Amino acid sequence: MPLIDPRDRAPGIRLRHLLRTGAAALILALAACGGGEADQTLVEPDKPAEQLYGEAQDLMAEGSWNRAAAAFEEVERQHPYSELAKRAQVEAAYAYYEGSSYDEAIGAAERFIDLHPGDEATPYAYYLIGLCYYEQISDVGRDQEMTQRAMDAFEDMVRRYPESDYARDATLKLDLIRDHLAGKEMEIGRYYENRKQYVGAINRFRNVVENYQTTSHVPEALFRLTESYLALGVRKEAQAAAAVLGYNYPGSIWYERSYALLEGQDLAPAEDSGSWLSNLF
Repeated sequence: MPLIDPRDRAPGIRLRHLLRTGAAALILALAACGGGEADQTLVEPDKPAEQLYGEAQDLMAEGSWNRAAAAFEEVERQHPYSELAKRAQVEAAYAYYEGSSYDEAIGAAERFIDLHPGDEATPYAYYLIGLCYYEQISDVGRDQEMTQRAMDAFEDMVRRYPESDYARDATLKLDLIRDHLAGKEMEIGRYYENRKQYVGAINRFRNVVENYQTTSHVPEALFRLTESYLALGVRKEAQAAAAVLGYNYPGSIWYERSYALLEGQDLAPAEDSGSWLSNLF
C-alpha cells in the first residue's frame, strides 16, 4: 500500500487543483500561439453603412456638428468603397463648416476633390472651400489674407463650373469681396495721404481705380487721386482724374469736390491722352 504524504490530507482536492492549474496554463499558451484570437472576438463588428450614415445625420439634425463630421468620417473608415462613403466625405466637410472648424472643412473638401474630381458634388466642394475662407474675412483694419483666399477660391470655382448651381452665389460674394479689398486699399491710401506721403497714396488709389472698377470706392479713389496729384504739383494728372470722375460719375459728391478743388487753382477737368487714366473707362 503506497504511503501518502501527511501534507496531502485531501489528495482528491490537490488533484483537481493541479488539473485546473494545468488547464489554465494550456489556455494561456494557446492564446499566445494563436496571435490573440481570444482578444479579436471582443472587437465590435462594423456597423452597416446605412446605420452609420443615419446616426451622423441625426447628429447634424441636433446641431452636433463636429460629432456629426466624425460620424460621417466613420462611414468612410468602415466602408471605404461604398457609395455612402463618398457622400459622407462631402457631408463631413459641410458639418465641419457649420461647426466653424474651417481648416478641417477645407481639408475634407480638398480630399473629396482629389478623390472624385469628376463627381457631381465636386463643384459644391469647391464652393464650400470658398465659404470657409469667406466666413473668416476680417474688417478692413486687419490683415486681408483670408479675403484674398476667398476671392481666389470663388474665382477658381466660377472658372471651372460657370453653369453650376453655386456659381451665381459665388459671383455675388466675389463682388462683395472685391469691394472689401478695395476698401482696404482706400484705408491705406488715406493713411499715406494724411501723412503727406503722396506717392504711396497714389499707388493705393490707382490700384483701386485699375483693379476694382466695379466697386463703390472708385469715385472717392478718383477724387483722392485729384487731391494727391495737386499736392505734388502734377496738374495734368489731377485734371485727368477729375475728368474721368466727371464723365463716369457726374452726379457724385466726389466729382463736386474734385471740381471745386481744381477751380480753386484756376483749373478745370481735362482729358489727357497721355495719362494712364485715359483708357480705363
